[in-house]
Amino acid sequence: MDYNVIMNDSTILTNSPVGKHIDAISNTSEVSYLLFNKKKIQLVAKITLGRESDNNVVIENKLASRHHALIQKIRDDFYLKDEGSTNGTFLNGTKIPAGKYVKLNSGDKITIGTANLVFA
Repeated sequence: MDYNVIMNDSTILTNSPVGKHIDAISNTSEVSYLLFNKKKIQLVAKITLGRESDNNVVIENKLASRHHALIQKIRDDFYLKDEGSTNGTFLNGTKIPAGKYVKLNSGDKITIGTANLVFA
């Protein structure tokens, strides 16, 4: 009997396609958040932005509408939508059309009135 056999530490989690997929999913540490007033705001399925106190992110600025915009997760991506605001919502300096969803990318700058938020 040969006792010099090298033990292999592999398991179904490391060798099978399912195991590799589970490992890939569990190792995704990409966290999406908004940076606003030097604070990180964790993104959830839907975040409302505006001047009114019932918004998830309250923007205390006269140029912000009461219910100005929203950020919504659709599948694996986040989208910005202007909710018909008076002064518009800007993404990287360009005004986005009201009522249309615009995909957000890491580092995008959202401007509402004089407030700037960064999507990271």
